[in-house]
Amino acid sequence: MKENSIEARLLHTPYERPDAYNALSMPVYHTAAYEFDSAEAMEAAFCGRTTDHAYSRITNPTVQYFEDRIQAITGAMSVTALNSGMAAICNTLMAIGFSGANIVTSPHLFGNTYSLMKTTLAAFGVEARFCDLTNPDEVRANVDYNTCAVFVEVITNPQLEVVDLKLLSSIAREAKVPLIADTTIVPFTVFHGKDFGIDIEIVSSTKYISGGATSVGGLILDNGTFDWSRSFILKHWYEQYGERAFTARLRKEIHRNLGAYMTPQVAYMQTLGLETMQLRFERQAFTCLELAKRLQSLHGIVSVNYTGLEDNPYYQLSTSQFGRYPGAMLTFDLPAREACFAFMNRLKLIRRATNLFDNKTLAIHPASTIYGSFTEEQRRDMDISQQTVRLSVGLEPVDDLYNDIEQALSVTS
Repeated sequence: MKENSIEARLLHTPYERPDAYNALSMPVYHTAAYEFDSAEAMEAAFCGRTTDHAYSRITNPTVQYFEDRIQAITGAMSVTALNSGMAAICNTLMAIGFSGANIVTSPHLFGNTYSLMKTTLAAFGVEARFCDLTNPDEVRANVDYNTCAVFVEVITNPQLEVVDLKLLSSIAREAKVPLIADTTIVPFTVFHGKDFGIDIEIVSSTKYISGGATSVGGLILDNGTFDWSRSFILKHWYEQYGERAFTARLRKEIHRNLGAYMTPQVAYMQTLGLETMQLRFERQAFTCLELAKRLQSLHGIVSVNYTGLEDNPYYQLSTSQFGRYPGAMLTFDLPAREACFAFMNRLKLIRRATNLFDNKTLAIHPASTIYGSFTEEQRRDMDISQQTVRLSVGLEPVDDLYNDIEQALSVTS
């Protein structure tokens, strides 16, 4: 029998245990603790000799079911759900980092990811080495014996830079370090990170998965492709857990100690969102491409940036890695910061808000918001322009979005 499609697996992942009432939707196990039949059973659960749930800061049936569904769709070796995308990034880097280690990455990172690397981890002795990840020689020059990871966003936000992932993976393999990627911008129903040599994938489930921005969450996908015996900090974990060394430390130490596990209420909402994610993505991404094409000829716009446009410098690479629709986010430049503010203030349908891939279309001026606390020099280094407006495209018809942008620009002009 042929394997079920992704769409079918989105809907029909079985429960680990039968539900007492045969509920079609996994119930919300709104509880902190669980009772055991004996002291021996309790000891076995707490010591990891069984998969019984002991405490909801560590595992929970509703959250586990959400993780199981992601695993069934992606084929990842393991999935860990946390309470935000930033928590997923932080837990991942804490699991592989150590004092004296370095992470090779790009300055074109999302603002809080950059801040985590530049400031927070630096206080614990982990150095961030910012370089041009599109330049293989520069990447090789920055990797050394103490490199614990190469970290990349598959399409940067908001610069929309695309890196050759297979080439970057080969460089990481040469250096015997894992390639870790934030793959949020293109959902895993379309983009399969493992096929491009990504060892650990990080996803903000707040975005496409939650379905209308109902909740905040994050995912860590361990593809089971890295030899953790090469990791300074995970060598002894590898001796006991083999290819699962990273997941073992993450689940048994890091996320337990940091306390950032996803709540059952969020897992329930995001499980429901997961069921319609592909349908929503197809609509949003199609609209995004069509809107990007139309905006190119709209008076008042200096330039449009979307890697699905044929004249985009990353078009060929983007298409080969992400297909025809590389996400549902675009940016465009106006003549100046003042023009961006005037334009946004005139919008009637599009919402002025942060977040990505809500059902509603959202506009934001990144330089004054996400990167508002950075210095002008830092923004220049990160290629954050005062002229740029970022658009997260929702489910509205393209005509309505275009008309709103047109009227806002005409009044602004």
